[in-house]
Amino acid sequence: MIKNSGKMLLALAGVALVAGCASPTKLDKPVEVEKKDVTSQTTTTTQPSGDTVAKTDMSSQPVVPITLDRVIYFDFDSYVVKDEFRPIVEAHAKLLKANPSAKEVAEGHTDERGGSEYNLALGQKRAEAVVQQMKVLGVGDSQLEAVSYGKERPAVDGHDESAWAKNRRVELRSK
Repeated sequence: MIKNSGKMLLALAGVALVAGCASPTKLDKPVEVEKKDVTSQTTTTTQPSGDTVAKTDMSSQPVVPITLDRVIYFDFDSYVVKDEFRPIVEAHAKLLKANPSAKEVAEGHTDERGGSEYNLALGQKRAEAVVQQMKVLGVGDSQLEAVSYGKERPAVDGHDESAWAKNRRVELRSK
């Protein structure tokens, strides 16, 4: 009898668990539909009843191409932007000039070698080097900011040259 009571309690617990997972949401309701007009960059959200819920004008928002690279790599103990990464800087400068309300942050990073203070200073110099190139290309001061994270935010974990090379970088982020 005790064995049967244990089985019965286990069965009741299972039923209670399954019942607790039941959702009151009805699945036969129509789903909200989003219509986009690609030519004017506006978005209209419509409920199943046909009522417009929200309309957002996206024309004033900067459009950042998905394929636009955002990382500039540096040589060891250097803050000179290499020629191979200048097209990335130029593309971001062009984007910012075309969208005066857009802002970007240049985040400077270093590899793990060296002290924290040294790496913070080197990361700042790298970020400022990228910002300075964009300013030379005509981007306004108010659109740019340079910050340093030193060695605190590595892109790649590891203790060899391939990892260090990926961590010596400036990342451009929209603000």
